[in-house]
Amino acid sequence: MHATQPQVGSSALTFAQRFSATRRGARLARLLAAHQLTAWGHPYGTGLHDTVVLVVAELAANAVLHGRVPGRDFALRLVRDDGRGVVRVEVSDTHPAQPVRRVPRADTEGGRGLMIVAALAAEWGVRERVGPGKTVWAEYAWPAGPAVGAGSSCATPDRE
Repeated sequence: MHATQPQVGSSALTFAQRFSATRRGARLARLLAAHQLTAWGHPYGTGLHDTVVLVVAELAANAVLHGRVPGRDFALRLVRDDGRGVVRVEVSDTHPAQPVRRVPRADTEGGRGLMIVAALAAEWGVRERVGPGKTVWAEYAWPAGPAVGAGSSCATPDRE
């Protein structure tokens, strides 16, 4: 787990959206991430698409279940950095507690989210954010070569 910031160049595309901290908001975050990845040329059924969507689902669920502060939303940010060949997922919530990676008990259903993220990510970590709370991020590399249909009207150039 590292605490690095993305080195976003001019070849980066960004999708960012806030969601209500509800189960419906977490589901919508997953669906919109899937749509955006497809628009960026990583369609359903490809390794990167399915991996990133699974991680968005896990991190959004954690934001809703463990990072929820009544009346506050959570945010999803996806960055496709062609220069580095990675897609970065960031989920921010306003709860001050840091996520805890636990060994799940056999008799429980939960507790595996961060283990899944750690197993699938090239790198992941937690960083502070402006205002209250934290951002959990993860990066996923794709094979060398351009993505199919790399441009999209849904994507906006990163302005950071």
